[in-house]
Amino acid sequence: MTERDERGRFKKENHYSPETEFEEGKHWREEKSYWNEEWLREEYVDKQKSASEIAENFDCTAKNIRYFLRKYDIPIRNISEARKVKEWGASGKENGMYGRNGKDNPHWKGGITSERQSLYSSQEWSEVTKKVWKRDNAKCQRCNKEKENEVEFHIHHIIPFEVEEKRMDIDNLILLCKECHNWVHSSKNKNNKYIEEVNEY
Repeated sequence: MTERDERGRFKKENHYSPETEFEEGKHWREEKSYWNEEWLREEYVDKQKSASEIAENFDCTAKNIRYFLRKYDIPIRNISEARKVKEWGASGKENGMYGRNGKDNPHWKGGITSERQSLYSSQEWSEVTKKVWKRDNAKCQRCNKEKENEVEFHIHHIIPFEVEEKRMDIDNLILLCKECHNWVHSSKNKNNKYIEEVNEY
């Protein structure tokens, strides 16, 4: 029998449990359904519940659920796949973002969309991108993937497009495959690799 501490709790190493003695193969906490691979697979894959929806039922985070999805090699849905199985908010006038265009939109960046389109269709941009492709040997500079018919490539601005004087600077441009470009702009890029802050310029 495991001994109790001065507060009457069973102790094993640094973990405490008020009621349960530690037995081989048992955890010191109450077992959660999402620890079970079969249960989690049924909820996430068969019933098409999101990690957030599963987490709500257990007072934990979606990150915790995604940990177990990865642990059991259950493929995690990307944004496109998630949108196919979940309705994303209210539509039309019931949506809080309805009609919030231009400066009224929280993603407003000073009206550079038309500038971006104009630049990308220019002869000058065409010339500089050819130089980037040549310099980077037609390979993704993050994963070294080579250009193939199915693989989409992007020219990425290290210092963002908003900084006008750096838009056409070849030293500010880098060739990335679409997958790596998405990663650069995602929350997974915790160290902001290939990204420099605007306020430095």
